[in-house]
Amino acid sequence: MKTAHDLVVAAKASIEEISIDQASLAIQDADLLLDVREADEFAQGHLPGAVLAPRGLLEFKLSSTPAMSARDLNVVLYCKTSGRAALAAAAMKEMGYLHVRSIAGGYDAWLAAGKPTTKPDQPSFE
Repeated sequence: MKTAHDLVVAAKASIEEISIDQASLAIQDADLLLDVREADEFAQGHLPGAVLAPRGLLEFKLSSTPAMSARDLNVVLYCKTSGRAALAAAAMKEMGYLHVRSIAGGYDAWLAAGKPTTKPDQPSFE
């Protein structure tokens, strides 16, 4: 019986992971930057320009959003530490996406490297 860790290891063996050093350039060249964490994690901070597509809803969001459905999109994705992103990248590859890369170490590594983050705008009630 496989564990979640086993699935992540298998996914990482089948996808392209990029280092934090490579990530900034890859994001500049990407058509789509996906954050596959949960909404509450995204609200606490995310990479500038990222689109939220939680791992549990990813395949449905990709299938129902015309701007995300082209299989030749250049996609970079991330999660907190890279496990969910690896699973997401493997799923996208299985769906026929041709250019998908995952950021090794995820959001935590991005923060540790001192890279920029942002938070969603909160409504003003003043």
